[in-house]
Amino acid sequence: MSAILVTGADLAPQALALLEGFEMVYAGKTPTQDELLALCRTHDPVAIIVRYGKVDAAMIDAAPSLKVISKHGSGTDTIDKAGAQARGIEVVAAAGANASAVAEQALALMLACAKSVVTLDARMRGGHWDKATHKSLELHGRTVGLVGLGAIGQRFARMADAMGMRVLGFDPFAKDLPPWIEPATLEDLWRESDVISLHCPLTEDNRNLLDARTLARCKKGVIVVNTARGGLIDEEALLQAVQSGQVRSAGLDSFAVEPMTAGHPFQQEPRIVLSPHIGGVTGDAYVNMGTAAARNLLAVLARRAAAAAH
Repeated sequence: MSAILVTGADLAPQALALLEGFEMVYAGKTPTQDELLALCRTHDPVAIIVRYGKVDAAMIDAAPSLKVISKHGSGTDTIDKAGAQARGIEVVAAAGANASAVAEQALALMLACAKSVVTLDARMRGGHWDKATHKSLELHGRTVGLVGLGAIGQRFARMADAMGMRVLGFDPFAKDLPPWIEPATLEDLWRESDVISLHCPLTEDNRNLLDARTLARCKKGVIVVNTARGGLIDEEALLQAVQSGQVRSAGLDSFAVEPMTAGHPFQQEPRIVLSPHIGGVTGDAYVNMGTAAARNLLAVLARRAAAAAH
């Protein structure tokens, strides 16, 4: 029986129903690279479903039967795509399966920043009543700049448009944009946006896209939201920009190093709202991503089997 390695502890029952007939191997909730490598050596999987950790060159080498690497989600930056390509292994992603979930998280973080939700909650619990002194930010009529206009970015754009915000978008690969998104250069986006929200994959070209230089070009008091990848932001530069007031506040769901460890400087900064990379983690998205990952890998295996038969 061919094995499928899941780099996590579980998979939605609906996804497992699609994968009947395969031996399912689970790596657990927080697998180390050594553990993942050992599982590849022991089980020689025909497919890997990627939830946590990385799929590196050593894992690919340790699985001679491997034909497909299927991401339980949309971002494939944790997969050695060059190593896979060299072996003729296909890399597929469940694009759009968690789009609603992540877009809603971005909206929640933007609102939390604009309305000081977390700070005011803490003040109320401390016995304070800040009605006379606090003013939150009204988003209606303000400009939000989106970097990345895939399924998540476009869904978030619709939400922002419905709130009466002007939506600027930068994405060199996006075509046929809806009328509520104004295409913009990055320079225009930095200069004109009251809120900047990141929705692009992490590549070597855009690593530290938001750094001291780009943050200085933004409007004073800009809100920064990141539900994409932590490596898109120079964290030290963002912290300094928040402390100086150049950035009003930031809502972050992803970080350069995950999981975040105790003592991270963001934890002491009340104007940074934090969530543990759970934008795409809802009950519905769990099912959607699992079934999409399963269907994607089955499609590759079926195509490979058909090609081998000819």
